[in-house]
Amino acid sequence: MSEPALLPLVASLVDAPLPVSGIAWLDAMRRDNHEIFVAGGLPLARVEAWKYTALRGLARRPFVDGDEAALTRAVDPSALALPGVDGARLVFVNGAFRADLSALDALPAGLTLQPLSQALHADPDPLRFVLSRRHYEADEAFTQINAAHARDGAVLRVADGVKIDAPLHLVFLGAPAEGDLAWHLRNVIELGEGATLTLVEHHLASGEQAHLSTVVGDIELREGAHLHHTVLQQAASGASLIRRTSLRLHARAHATLHLAELGGALVRHDLRAELIGDGAQLETRGVFMPHGRQHVDTQLAIRHQALNTASSSTWRGVASDRARGVFRGAIVVAPGADGSDANLSNKNLLLSGSAEIDTKPELEIYADEVKAAHGATVGQLDERSLFYLRSRGIPLAEARALLTAAFCRAVLDDLPNEALREHLSSLLIDQLPA
Repeated sequence: MSEPALLPLVASLVDAPLPVSGIAWLDAMRRDNHEIFVAGGLPLARVEAWKYTALRGLARRPFVDGDEAALTRAVDPSALALPGVDGARLVFVNGAFRADLSALDALPAGLTLQPLSQALHADPDPLRFVLSRRHYEADEAFTQINAAHARDGAVLRVADGVKIDAPLHLVFLGAPAEGDLAWHLRNVIELGEGATLTLVEHHLASGEQAHLSTVVGDIELREGAHLHHTVLQQAASGASLIRRTSLRLHARAHATLHLAELGGALVRHDLRAELIGDGAQLETRGVFMPHGRQHVDTQLAIRHQALNTASSSTWRGVASDRARGVFRGAIVVAPGADGSDANLSNKNLLLSGSAEIDTKPELEIYADEVKAAHGATVGQLDERSLFYLRSRGIPLAEARALLTAAFCRAVLDDLPNEALREHLSSLLIDQLPA
């Protein structure tokens, strides 16, 4: 581990005062995670989970904790809207809840949606189990930071048997401020037995800035619950965004995730899923498109722990200029998870000689009667397909764009929200090199 005292990033986080809630177990958890981070510091490349993502540049930068002016920073509300997303909305600007930009009036019966700060003030006990964890692993430094410093986030609950029709919208906005800020958000989402929810999570920027943000989320799907979760990441070109999302699926629960990683300078997402109930199903569809000098790292870990569970994961990566993409897809079929069906595919395109994508599929099976497959490729556009398009009069640049767009759209074809699907498709095309 690195020496915390030598790193400006670590020093600024160590010196930042911890939030004080007056809730004994919460303040104790913050202190403990802070001490674990101070003792361990940031992970170096020899920590396997961070092997391809160096933190040297980020570690040399100090950050200011929080944004005192976040509650009054001017934001254009129209910039927050997404096509096909018209349900309740919860908005955070530089980590601070903005009631004036949120839409929380007349929530449907059976739905609770509120900022974490309000939930803790009203009744902290239901959150104790999920928020009182200590994180000890060497690859969890930013989770430790988040646990120690997060002041707010989203708390979302859907009661047993309730179906929420309109898509809910979580917005995390980075806005210009004086100096480079560090802000942290903690999200808690729970769907009751038989509940159904469509959720759209949007990370975006209102201007150029180079903030550091961490977002940690816990998602629990009770028996028979259904979640469709779409994540659009459009952080500022100079921002560092590090996220960790944990899903737990009980018996016959079903989660479908569509993810598009488009923005940011240094972006990392740890997505961990546990299928703990018989018949649980998980589908993930993701695309990452780093360009310029971007670094985008996705860590996907799926653990089958019950009978007859199923997971299907399709990920596409496209890197251009001098960008670097990282994808690790790890599937574990634990002892006793007989009848599991697990599939993972990661295909990647390099659009320049200086771009790089590192992909690492992993599969461990400790059960019987299992169907499992995984594969990964890194290459360039098919020359025969390019020749076919050019032979029909399509210029080379346009032919390359058409093939690349089709390659990326494959992960969006089953997104049921047509307006949102078309919007995401247009964003993917806009991300392609000129």
